[in-house]
Amino acid sequence: MTKGALLAQRPERSSCQAATSARARALAAAAALSVVTAAGSAAAEASSLPPQLAYAYGENETPRAAAFGGALRALGNGTSAVFINPSAMVETRVYHLQALFQGSPEAGRHAYGGVVVDSVTGKLAGAISFVGGFVDNDGVDRTFLDARVGLAYPITERLFVGLTGRYAKITQDGTLLTGGLGSRQKDELGYDPVSGGMVEVEEGKVAGRHSYVNEFTFDAAITIKPTDNLYIAAVGQNLSYPDNGLLPTTVGGGVGFGTDDFSIEVDGLVDLNSYIDATYRLMAGGEYLVADHFPLRAGYRFDQGADQHALSLGLAYVGTQFSVEASARRALAGGGPTTFVVGLAYHLESSGLTRATSDGL
Repeated sequence: MTKGALLAQRPERSSCQAATSARARALAAAAALSVVTAAGSAAAEASSLPPQLAYAYGENETPRAAAFGGALRALGNGTSAVFINPSAMVETRVYHLQALFQGSPEAGRHAYGGVVVDSVTGKLAGAISFVGGFVDNDGVDRTFLDARVGLAYPITERLFVGLTGRYAKITQDGTLLTGGLGSRQKDELGYDPVSGGMVEVEEGKVAGRHSYVNEFTFDAAITIKPTDNLYIAAVGQNLSYPDNGLLPTTVGGGVGFGTDDFSIEVDGLVDLNSYIDATYRLMAGGEYLVADHFPLRAGYRFDQGADQHALSLGLAYVGTQFSVEASARRALAGGGPTTFVVGLAYHLESSGLTRATSDGL
C-alpha cells in the first residue's frame, strides 16, 4: 500500500484503537448534521449570484476536496478521485461507500448523492457516482443530474492513469418577469427563453422545458509519484469540449506532498468556457491528523473569473469502519457564496468481505 498524504482514506492504526469513543463519534455526527441544517434552512432563497458561481462551475466535491479549497488533484484518492482526478484512485487500496450533501444558501443550491470506489479487489480500480440537485428554486429553478464512472490503472508503482465517463442532464424551469428589474418567479404570463430555457409544447400548450444539457463527456488524468511522499498530477475535464459554461472544459494539475500525519498541495487550472475569455483558478490546502482520527483541514482559493478569494475549513472523524466529514468554504468579498459539504462513508474493506489484490501496490 502506498503512503503519503492520504489521511482521510488510510486504515486506522491498531495502536490507537483505544482512542475512539462513542462520544467522539457522536460529536462528529452532530457537527455534520448542524452543517446540513444550516445550509438547508436558507436553500430556498432566490440567488443573486452570477450563474457560474450559483452552479459552482458544474463541479461536485467531497468534504475533503472542499476543505482543501479544491486543491486535491494530486492527493485526491478514494471517493474524491472520481470528481477531480480518476488516476488517483490507485494511490491507496480502499473500498469506500460515501453519501454526500452539498449546499450553498446564497445560490439556493442543494445537492445529494453518493460514491462507491473500489481499488481493493483488483489492480484496475473503479468508481461510480450519482449526484442530483437544485439551484435557485425561486428564480431560474434549475435541476441537474450528474452520473460518473471512473477507472484507474497503475502502469508502474510510480505512474498511474485514469479515465472518467460523465453524463450530465440540466433543466431549467424558471422565468424572468418583465414587470421589475431582477424580479424572478415562475410566471403565468409566459416563458422567457433566456432564463427559462427551451419550451416544450404539447397539444399547443407549454408543458415544460427541454434540457439545457443532455450529453456525455469524459475526464482523463495522469499521476506521477517521484518519491514515496510526492505526487504530481495532470487532469483534463469535460474533454469532449461541450463549449458551454454548464460543462466547462478545464485543464490543470497539482503538486502534493504528505506523510501519514500531514499533507499539503497546490493546484491550478484553466477554465476555457465559463467566461468569455479563458480564466484560471489557483488553490492550496493542507491537513494535519490529530489523535490518529481527526484530520484538521484548511484551504485557499483564488477565482480569476469571479475576482474572488475564498477560505475553507474542514473537520472529520476517520475510523476503521466509517468516517464523518464536514467542510465550509466562504468567499472573502461581498456577494460571494458560502458552500457546505458533508459526507458519511462506510469502509467496506474493514468488514473482511473484500478480497485484496496481490499486486503489491
